[in-house]
Amino acid sequence: MAEQNIFILGIESSCDDTAASVIHNGKILSNVIANQKIHEEYGGVVPELASRAHQQNIVPVVAQALAKANITKDKLHAVAFTRGPGLMGSLLVGTSFAKSLAYGLNIPLIDVNHMQAHILAHYIEEEGFNKPPFPFLAMTISGGHTQIVRVNSYFDMTVIGETIDDAVGEAFDKSGKILGLGYPAGPEIDKRAKLGNPKAFKFTKPKVDGLNFSFSGLKTAILYFVQNETKKNPRFIEDNLNDICASIQYTIIGILIDKLKTASKQTGIKHIAIGGGVSANSGIRQALKDGEQKFGWTTYVPKFEFTTDNAAMIAIVGYLKYLEGDFSKQTVTASARLKI
Repeated sequence: MAEQNIFILGIESSCDDTAASVIHNGKILSNVIANQKIHEEYGGVVPELASRAHQQNIVPVVAQALAKANITKDKLHAVAFTRGPGLMGSLLVGTSFAKSLAYGLNIPLIDVNHMQAHILAHYIEEEGFNKPPFPFLAMTISGGHTQIVRVNSYFDMTVIGETIDDAVGEAFDKSGKILGLGYPAGPEIDKRAKLGNPKAFKFTKPKVDGLNFSFSGLKTAILYFVQNETKKNPRFIEDNLNDICASIQYTIIGILIDKLKTASKQTGIKHIAIGGGVSANSGIRQALKDGEQKFGWTTYVPKFEFTTDNAAMIAIVGYLKYLEGDFSKQTVTASARLKI
């Protein structure tokens, strides 16, 4: 099949990054992302501003992806795009553009589930990165999602645990806001956690049945803790910032690893993969590596550039679906709450 010289364009617009990527037989030729800095002023993504920025960015981003891949659009075999989940306004921009382009070029249109794409990013042909064998457990952790998924094959996936309230990325960002850090706070907490003592302050882990997660209680506990300590010492945050960040990160990672341990025991699966923006966190990557020694896991962490929202992961799913002849109709619509 690979000899057929298949070129797929992937388009991602689920949140605040406009991205386009060209893949050739499983290998990424280009992966272009336009970030939207405007949201930093608001401490979170503003949906209306995000969709407007997508409208401005999508044509130049796609043009750049094709130029970097050194191909013209008439060489494309299909256009893959993020159908959902995500922000409706943002998804509509990518969906409309992809439908128009595929229609104009008279080539297949392929809709992609954003959460499946985070998992299947592991199958991008990349030197030095192993692909997880089926079945494996995938933990998708991002600003909007926290899930444990049993993956039996490319398109046979079952969510076996998920958050019942906030996502893990949200827990990092809201904790950061309490500490007066900028948005997004995850990378800053990660950086400071390396300089602090993870056991300086103890936060109670929420008790949630089965393989599900909850982060809203932890967020509230952190807020009350900081408020109480600041009453005693107005400089508490400044004096202890690295230790607070290290303790928050240690608690969050503990919650994630405990659930993964339970999932691995219940299913008997020891191949563990992670995906999503929060999988860029160095503490989580280290905890997974430690799991190889402690629990006999084999772990899979994607290349850094394929962890955050990107179009390479959309393109690889487009390629895999193209091989199966799994195409979409022009009547396909975006879906903000699309499930795996």
